[in-house]
Amino acid sequence: MTEGLMNRNWRVSTARGDFALKQILDVSLPLARRNLAVVAALAKAGVPAATATPTMAGEFVFETDDRGYALFPWVEGEHIAGTDLTEEQVYALGAVLGRIHGALNEVGQELLPVKPAGLTASVASLEKARSEAERFLALAAADGSGFAREVTGFVQQRLVLLDKYAGQRPTSDKPLGPFGWRHGDFQHLNVKWHEGRISAVLDWDRIRVGSFVEEVARSATLLFGREQGDLDLARVTVFVHGYRSVRPLTDEDLTDAVLRLWWKRMCDYWHLEFHYDRGDHSCDHLFLSASLFLEWWTSHFDEVQAAFVA
Repeated sequence: MTEGLMNRNWRVSTARGDFALKQILDVSLPLARRNLAVVAALAKAGVPAATATPTMAGEFVFETDDRGYALFPWVEGEHIAGTDLTEEQVYALGAVLGRIHGALNEVGQELLPVKPAGLTASVASLEKARSEAERFLALAAADGSGFAREVTGFVQQRLVLLDKYAGQRPTSDKPLGPFGWRHGDFQHLNVKWHEGRISAVLDWDRIRVGSFVEEVARSATLLFGREQGDLDLARVTVFVHGYRSVRPLTDEDLTDAVLRLWWKRMCDYWHLEFHYDRGDHSCDHLFLSASLFLEWWTSHFDEVQAAFVA
């Protein structure tokens, strides 16, 4: 299957039906085993999650020659971009994320480590963000490719934005709002729809402790960002309403999380780390679209904040 960036996947047709076979590349195999056990418990609790098929030895991960695989019954449905969902579907999607947060932390009492008493989140300094920008400008200058020329323009613009908006940098390393175990990558390529309903939430590799509000904000920007670089603010509002119908969040929590996410995007160059530090070019296109979106978000900052608390 060509969709997906971090792992390799195949659709396998057998006499027993169709299956999705996943080669696990993005996390360690012990972590994958733990997460797949959690997913099985979530499915029993009513969360739309696909449980891995156990091996003959009862394991969720099969190992051979230092490679690990997980096999899942094929889930009917399709991946639908958030901007193509109806208002009712957007609301349901937000509610499902709320249910996931609740169920993960119930299941987690037995299957996951005890979460910390408090949560801190580092806030990148202006100096570090500028230093990274200048490092990638130097690498792009030595590259000379078409991608490098686009990188140069976007990173130079990033430096302008950093200097102009440095005063809006969050000052506290303690995010507001509830926190706990969360999905970690809730976006449209990890959700399947069938006959208008969510048939499965996929890819639980990143189950980690973090801010629930930050995941709501991150998911909204990934789900409802449009190709031209803007954000469907009406759908953002409906998505947040869906979540808040299941789990409480204050306006102050949301405002804080959106500010933190915006600054994180302002200082983040993970796509370029893949390209220049790892030699992995699979996410190049995401850097270009993310840069366009960041510029739009910055110029519509107040409107974005308002959409999350509307």
